[in-house]
Amino acid sequence: MQHSQLIEKITQLGLHGFKEAYARQSEDVNYHSLAFEERLYQLLDAQSLYLRNKAIAMNRKLSKIKEKHALIEEIDFNPKRCLDKAFIHSLATLNFIRSHQNIIMTGKTGTGKSYLAQAFANRAIMDGFRVHYIRTPTLLEEIRISRIDGTYTNLLKKYSKFHLLILDDFGVSAMHEDDATNLFEIIEDRTQINSTIITSQLPVCDWYDYLNNNTIADAILDRIVHSSHRIEMEGDSMRKLHSTINKSITEK
Repeated sequence: MQHSQLIEKITQLGLHGFKEAYARQSEDVNYHSLAFEERLYQLLDAQSLYLRNKAIAMNRKLSKIKEKHALIEEIDFNPKRCLDKAFIHSLATLNFIRSHQNIIMTGKTGTGKSYLAQAFANRAIMDGFRVHYIRTPTLLEEIRISRIDGTYTNLLKKYSKFHLLILDDFGVSAMHEDDATNLFEIIEDRTQINSTIITSQLPVCDWYDYLNNNTIADAILDRIVHSSHRIEMEGDSMRKLHSTINKSITEK
């Protein structure tokens, strides 16, 4: 069989990773000393890696994450932030996702809640979990629209399937009629099945009054608050700090 015929067949099968690895083997004489099984394994392994990277890239695109370069390794553990480094690194193993647990992050605006949540999300994507990021007000608006256009059931199914859902900015806008119920439906469909990270400027002790629906508030708190890992962010605004640093660098 001619080399060109083999390349053509690999191309027809869409084995892009396999094809690239085969080209490398063909150009490197060192590969010819390897056993057939070892060369074949390396080709298949290259194809597997190609498919994994393709899935990661697609997941990252569909996740709607804003901070695509947010990393656990880049977290600032300044004592003023009151972040427990060992605790954060423990959560970064992602066992909370495997155990279908949740995380609640609270703190003033600019303290880094969204960045940390998205750092966990980026780590999860690299580990093959399906992830989605959305601001809570945007989600509630989506639900209101879906009830009008008849896509509500499909929307619930969509959000129930993500291994990790990040609900950012919970509590930044007033709750409209039925918003608490709609939020409960999303949370209920995910309880003990998948994981959710909620970030909020509101202390958890204020959530009950914010939801403005005693029955629903009890249900949400029972499913989320009482069974979540809690991270309370302290310190000055990271945005203000970075702005000051950048200004200082520019003036030099």
